Amino acid sequence: MISLRHVSTSFPAARGKEPIHAVDDVSLEIPRGSIQGIIGFSGAGKSTLLRNINLLERPTSGEVHVGGVELTALDDEALRRARHQIGMIFQGFNLVNNLTVAQNVELSLKFAGEKDRRVRRRRAAEALEIVDITDKAKVYPAQLSGGQKQRVAIARALATRPEVLLCDEPTSALDPFTTATVLQYLADVNRELGITVVIVTHEMEVIKALADHVAVMESGRVVEQFPARELQREGFAPHTSIGRYLVSDGISVDRDGGARTQAPTPSGDQGRAAESAESAESAESAEPPAPQDPPRGPQRLAASELLAAVPFEGGRR
Repeated sequence: MISLRHVSTSFPAARGKEPIHAVDDVSLEIPRGSIQGIIGFSGAGKSTLLRNINLLERPTSGEVHVGGVELTALDDEALRRARHQIGMIFQGFNLVNNLTVAQNVELSLKFAGEKDRRVRRRRAAEALEIVDITDKAKVYPAQLSGGQKQRVAIARALATRPEVLLCDEPTSALDPFTTATVLQYLADVNRELGITVVIVTHEMEVIKALADHVAVMESGRVVEQFPARELQREGFAPHTSIGRYLVSDGISVDRDGGARTQAPTPSGDQGRAAESAESAESAESAEPPAPQDPPRGPQRLAASELLAAVPFEGGRR
């Protein structure tokens, strides 16, 4: 589904200094319908690599293929069309504050070329139903908790019915309860809709909860890859020191049901191993946890049922 072939991305540095190699010769194959986790500390190049997939950050060299199409070979107009099949959840929510929740979700459909306002409204309502937040359709982002904002961001990304969903640290600003809720929504859309998910994080518990495959990044390179199921195997130890540290920092999670053996710690900037505990503690004390989102009830419809309800004129199906 996604193929990265010798992808490198460099940024100019101060005069007289070497360029910054944010991504350094990365090759990665991500199967259709899977959940790929990319983990590493801050500055490892994770977010840059994620943005290379939809070319929000164009690689300096290498090839990016999504769904059999080489995005790096497309002109601007063809790339814009191709991006309709790639949804993205940003680390900072990126909601428009002077638009309601429903209008924020409709915005993605408008950019995708859907001209019929009635269709946009229907598609937005369906996407909000998938993440159980239809009761907030008419409110503004400032009135939402962090978890609710992230659910709106998920709905916005799903409204165009993408084949790929890119997630940049989707739980980094959330409290433990809301983290579990958001991860369950992502697992649901992957399982029920067959969407390929790529999630960037520095939290191993997120990888354990969600991923099929794991890529460990350090200094712009993928230094290790392994199946996520290995994390549940007693005695498993990654080959690299960074992988071993990240695994020891994680917890056991039931991928199918989302049940946790212990709640994850809300994270701050864990760019350095020695500062990880201190960062998490300071983040928790500096910003009180957002109000808890209500747990999902058994009456919730499957995502696939909701998306099949209304034909979408501007995209798949």
